[in-house]
Amino acid sequence: MTTLSNDQIRQLNNYSVYLAPIGRSLFDAKNVENALPVIKLISQAPNDPIAASYFMRRVGMFISMQFYMMTMYDEIWDGPLEQLHFFSTTEYGNKTIGTYIREEHFRHVRGNRSEEVQLIWEHQCDAIIQKLRSQCSISPITLWENVFGYLLWHYYVFFDNPAIADQAKQDWILLQNEEIWSSFTSKSYLAVYLKGKSPAELINSKVRSTCCFSKDIPGLQKCGFCPI
Repeated sequence: MTTLSNDQIRQLNNYSVYLAPIGRSLFDAKNVENALPVIKLISQAPNDPIAASYFMRRVGMFISMQFYMMTMYDEIWDGPLEQLHFFSTTEYGNKTIGTYIREEHFRHVRGNRSEEVQLIWEHQCDAIIQKLRSQCSISPITLWENVFGYLLWHYYVFFDNPAIADQAKQDWILLQNEEIWSSFTSKSYLAVYLKGKSPAELINSKVRSTCCFSKDIPGLQKCGFCPI
């Protein structure tokens, strides 16, 4: 266990991740497959695939914070899926879904960073994607791309910061590593998404290959990465 600084907590909050419950937990990552009706109600999504995509964008904020904390502070959250809670909140006048985790599950990164990357990709991110896809027909590419946009921004900023750039470049390579991805899926979805380009080359481009359906959620607009 580590004690997070005020700056770390503020950054988590900026991405709708909280260390204290705000309202009642509606469901957790362990039972996501039963939560689509609740997600659809909160988001006002017209169908299950759009609700799943909407929710994965919210999960993407948590996953991006995992890698942000890993690169910036050598810390990650390593709690069980049942301790990854989701609750209803309001942002910019719209009902949405926030994330609640307990600080006690944060720990320092261990020696083998590949194992830490695999933990986050496979046992957190992919585990949730598989649960969502078990309940509705949606491309895994759409769900993975819903995570990558946040990462693209973080590492674009990291690469421009001399104090963290070297570690960020090492981690960025690890995040795409085919050997890590091959342990749980057919390809490195991140490598396919990036097409060998750097964050700086992609940050203002239509890098996505699929639409996330943000435009179909009341109160939201088409995202800047949309290929449509």
